[in-house]
Amino acid sequence: MYDYAVIGAGIAGASVAFELAQVGTVAVIEAESQAGYHSTGRSAALYTPNYGNDVVRAISAGSGPFFVDPPTGFANHPLLTPRGLLTIAGPGQEARLDTMVATAADEAPVHHMSATKALALVPLLRPEVVAAAAYEPGVMDIDVDALHQAYLRAFKALNGPLICNARVRRISRHGGKWGIEVADSTIQAAIVINAAGAWADEIGAMAGARTLGLVPKRRSAIVVDAPIGINIQSLPAVDMAGSEAYLKPEAGRIMASFGDETPTEPQDAQPEELDIALAADWLQRHTIIDVRRIAHSWAGLRTFVPDGAPVVGFDGALDDFFWLAAQGGYGIMMGPALAKASKSLIQHNRLPDDFDQRGVSQSAISPARLSEVRSRSVIESSND
Repeated sequence: MYDYAVIGAGIAGASVAFELAQVGTVAVIEAESQAGYHSTGRSAALYTPNYGNDVVRAISAGSGPFFVDPPTGFANHPLLTPRGLLTIAGPGQEARLDTMVATAADEAPVHHMSATKALALVPLLRPEVVAAAAYEPGVMDIDVDALHQAYLRAFKALNGPLICNARVRRISRHGGKWGIEVADSTIQAAIVINAAGAWADEIGAMAGARTLGLVPKRRSAIVVDAPIGINIQSLPAVDMAGSEAYLKPEAGRIMASFGDETPTEPQDAQPEELDIALAADWLQRHTIIDVRRIAHSWAGLRTFVPDGAPVVGFDGALDDFFWLAAQGGYGIMMGPALAKASKSLIQHNRLPDDFDQRGVSQSAISPARLSEVRSRSVIESSND
């Protein structure tokens, strides 16, 4: 019998388990043979505080202090290293950069940069695709594996068990206790935290909770050899204004994605030939890289609800079933802040003070907001 059972051992599950293990007994239940097999292990690994909608940006900014100054002994080396982000605009797209610069957070400014300086900074780019540019120096590489493993290590040090190869078969509730059946055993807990990523709606349905309407979206990436003679390690990441496509240095090579967002069912996502071809074509059209060989390709699922904000809070119908889901493509960046927020909501039914200071209300991330949206949609459809 545990105080808390966390379903899912990706960054969301690992981080909230660490926070809750400081105040109670916690078990983490993971369907796969290793933690972080799906989305966490397939992240672009960038801390980009100006990425996402206003709620996502505010939460990501709230994770910044943890990344910079984690608890003593938490990690063996810095979790962030400088990278920078260059956003380029093609002819006719220059105005998009004005909006980026104007809406950037004060603590993460974005500056205009001339096409000439941009091409000098990233000599991989083709001159004809760069009419103007903007540069965000505060973008960092996140050591995702170090972050994830540090959370798991710290959780285990607090006597928390990580139970892998434990796909949930059934969830029942009797006498104020949850019973979570996995393989040949049952884990009991007072409160369930649903951090199952793309499978969170399935877990919710097993527990008799509301359905959030989560949509997993597949995104693919390729890794190719870099041109000889260019020091790619010092290059910033590069993206396109008005596009989700991007490239970044990755272990001596170049990783690139066309930014695909293909709705799909929860699954072990694999890259499709068309997505690989689109990424390779985009890379060749925008850089001098001649893609003759794909060294590696992969795909991951990013799970969303319509408003793009995460879903964090107790289910309206079940006051001991907690959602930590729909973190989209921002889960690594938001992880530390959302873990602390979950702990505060579970213990005190309120968000930490810094959420209020950053303008994030409980209603902005609560599961209740999704029911309200669906209700309005039904009423509007009836009126039509």
